[in-house]
Amino acid sequence: MLVLPAILLFVSTYLLNGDSTPHTQPARPLQAAPASESYPWLPAGRYAERNGLATRFSVPAGYQRVEVPVGSFGHWLRHLPLLPTGTPVRLYNGRLKDRQDVHAAVLDLDVGQQDLQQCADAVIRLRAEYLFSQDPARIHFQLTSGHSIGFQPWCAGTGFRVLHGEDVQPAPKPAEAPTHDALRRYLVQIFSYAGTRSLARELRPVPLAQVQPGDVLIRGGSPGHAVLVLDVAVQPATGRRVALLAQSYMPAQQVHVLKAGPRPEAGAWFALDPSRPQVHTPEWSFAREELGRF
Repeated sequence: MLVLPAILLFVSTYLLNGDSTPHTQPARPLQAAPASESYPWLPAGRYAERNGLATRFSVPAGYQRVEVPVGSFGHWLRHLPLLPTGTPVRLYNGRLKDRQDVHAAVLDLDVGQQDLQQCADAVIRLRAEYLFSQDPARIHFQLTSGHSIGFQPWCAGTGFRVLHGEDVQPAPKPAEAPTHDALRRYLVQIFSYAGTRSLARELRPVPLAQVQPGDVLIRGGSPGHAVLVLDVAVQPATGRRVALLAQSYMPAQQVHVLKAGPRPEAGAWFALDPSRPQVHTPEWSFAREELGRF
């Protein structure tokens, strides 16, 4: 939950060093976007590279996007589909998010009809969708109890049930093909019994100075929060890095690209300075050590 000191820190940080640099086209050409089948939740024919993240958000002057391998999680995130400019953020029940001043864009990604796809769940959803597009057998996530639940065995008929507290036992379920519809059903169960605590355990710490697309700013706990790094650009002359960040929040809501500051001209690129003790985002502040990687 947002508190006044966090607001003041966020405002003061970006009034001093906001991302108001004029935006230009990147110095090197973008790698081709993944095939439309890589975003299988979209209706056939809906994906268009012109609506992708990298097309919408050019890098600040003097910066270049960091190189990422084609087919990597970072490459996949860099081309995520966005809804039209000006789209508001809506909750799972269709209502508007209370704060409409914290986002620069909204991902073209459904949120479901239950209050489940919150912050860590949104990271899990995107990671699962990426793995589904590559190799569904690689999909697995931990529950808060520490149990690892794989998508392939789940589809083969090995489900699970939660008894008391964090007591989890295998439970048979009907076997089914590993389709995208099955993935969504699997994720509903994962969302119900996973969160920032379990997700934080799955990530290995990385220094903020080495941030890459696909990394996660995360604080495990209750309350906790998770923000996904969608893209990173570097200033060759200095090594300074800026990033596009995305989150869901509570209640469950559409995943949105965050604004980098309160001023209209602040844009969406966050200056990630490893010499500072914290990374301030509109609704949460993270310690610089709270960066993890799959």
